[in-house]
Amino acid sequence: MIADVMLAAMWVGLTCYALFGGADFGAGFWDLLAGRSRRGASRRKLIEHSLGPVWEANHVWLIFVLVMLWTCFPPVFAAVLSTLYIPLTLTALGIIARGAAFAFRKASTELWQQRLFGGCFALSSVITPLFLGAVAGGIASGRVPPGIAAGDTVTSWVNPTSALGGVIAVLTCAHLAAVYLCADAVREGDAVRAAEFRRRALGSGLACGVVALAGIAVLDQDAPVLFHGLTHRALALVVIGAVAGLADLALLLRHRYVLARGAAAIAVAAILWAWGVAQYPHMLVPSTTVAGTASHNSVLVASLISVGVGLVILTPSLWLLYAMFQRHPEGTRPAEGGGGTGPGRAA
Repeated sequence: MIADVMLAAMWVGLTCYALFGGADFGAGFWDLLAGRSRRGASRRKLIEHSLGPVWEANHVWLIFVLVMLWTCFPPVFAAVLSTLYIPLTLTALGIIARGAAFAFRKASTELWQQRLFGGCFALSSVITPLFLGAVAGGIASGRVPPGIAAGDTVTSWVNPTSALGGVIAVLTCAHLAAVYLCADAVREGDAVRAAEFRRRALGSGLACGVVALAGIAVLDQDAPVLFHGLTHRALALVVIGAVAGLADLALLLRHRYVLARGAAAIAVAAILWAWGVAQYPHMLVPSTTVAGTASHNSVLVASLISVGVGLVILTPSLWLLYAMFQRHPEGTRPAEGGGGTGPGRAA
């Protein structure tokens, strides 16, 4: 019972990372496609304003998930990290390179330096979710057996389900970022940028739908256990995700950007939880269960208490951080009756 609670807590952390960290990665995707220096300057400025205050904080969720997996389900942690060490190492390098490049670009004064660091930031923002999606695909398709390095270190993440997971991860991150940036642009009074990111949000959302539909055949052939779970036990969540995705697109068409954010978040969260429900009670398909890999009850209880204490500290802090930068800084609010706004920031 406690093991299930800790698994659910870990999945909540994974969901938060997908919604917040995923949007950050997606912003880097649009930075890559923003255009050349002069033409893309205003787009990149909006992206920097949106990422600036929170991009480091979002990785707290990834650290939380890894620590929870290591502490509460050590055999699964060992199997995943030893079999999938190649894409996980590349993911770590991508996160490091992305963060360093983002910081150095803001501090650079020479154009060639800004281009160099900007390219590194943008490419790392695409590569990182691609590898994370490949890792998820390897786990979901049953290519990570229990034991230290018991699985194939190449085919465990180079396979049809991993390719599907990587593409969907990149497109989902891009879509979340575009939806979030629509509202950011409106708050800054930039109708042109809002219209641009609205078109990109609609395009990336449609692309997510097309890939997801094509992925049905891939999962049926390459990950039958996951496919069966998604079409039976987790079907309700899949339907919720599909309906929320359609609502997201409809709200974008109606320029209801704040509501579209909520619908997009629900769609992503529903699909992520559908994967968890479809695979439950297995941590590693086909036979490694939650109960069979959980730590001793004393460890689980201590972890549960730690999570509770951490939430009391972390939740208000993150809420304050996000809320603070959703508002216009003091002295930059638009004058009454005026048309300009100061630089708003978003989570």
